[in-house]
Amino acid sequence: MRSFKTISISFALCAALATPAIAAQCGNNAGGFNAWKAAFAAEAKRAGVKQRGLEALANAQYATATIKADRNQKSFRYSLDKFMQVRGANTIVSQGRKRKAKNANFYASLERQYGVPAGVLLAIHGMETGFGGFMGSSRVVSAITTLAYDCRRSDFFAPHAIGALMLVDRGSITSNTKGAKHGELGHTQFLPGNALRYGVDGNGDGRVDLYNQTDAMASTANFLRKKGWRPGAGYQEGQPNFKVIKQWNAATVYQQAIAIMGAKIDG
Repeated sequence: MRSFKTISISFALCAALATPAIAAQCGNNAGGFNAWKAAFAAEAKRAGVKQRGLEALANAQYATATIKADRNQKSFRYSLDKFMQVRGANTIVSQGRKRKAKNANFYASLERQYGVPAGVLLAIHGMETGFGGFMGSSRVVSAITTLAYDCRRSDFFAPHAIGALMLVDRGSITSNTKGAKHGELGHTQFLPGNALRYGVDGNGDGRVDLYNQTDAMASTANFLRKKGWRPGAGYQEGQPNFKVIKQWNAATVYQQAIAIMGAKIDG
């Protein structure tokens, strides 16, 4: 069986991702973004960000579309039935079953390695990007630094901004890499800090590339396992692994949808 190698993170990075407080002054509009970037650069440098990452920060632009999306997250207001309809649950289940059958050995190997069944991984893949059909049109570095600057949730997003800059240093992404409105990247839309912490080299080419489907699926399984997934235990509401699904997305309907669609794909 192919070995899925976890790319380790330095102690400095772990410390950076665990430290939410920053000296840079947050803001609620584009006016203070450039001043914030200058202050945040010092924080990033102390966290271990190198020249390429610092240049990406300097070139980042205030992402108005990201702020608009952050203020208008409809998933938290939908009923489960409405959410499943909007997300195209029936199509995801149908396509998920076909993908599982076509790549049975691959998904079986992931389950042996991480304990996460194919249905859950495919439900996430289908929900996040339509199985890679659309991985976003926002520049990851600009989006995530805008959210780190924005006062609404700067403590949460600042470590992910550091993570994005470190990904630039590694050559995993560039200033122009596209992702979702909140800076998520790849087939299953990892936040940058999580990409660094949980990303694995699934295809054995020596690098983690979440825009590669094999790496993305292995990384998603690794994320869930590291968050406490119990192999063989159930993942519906009230069962042990549902609390792990909650770690993937904060919206209750999203969590429920993953569990429901995952069971249908695996059924």
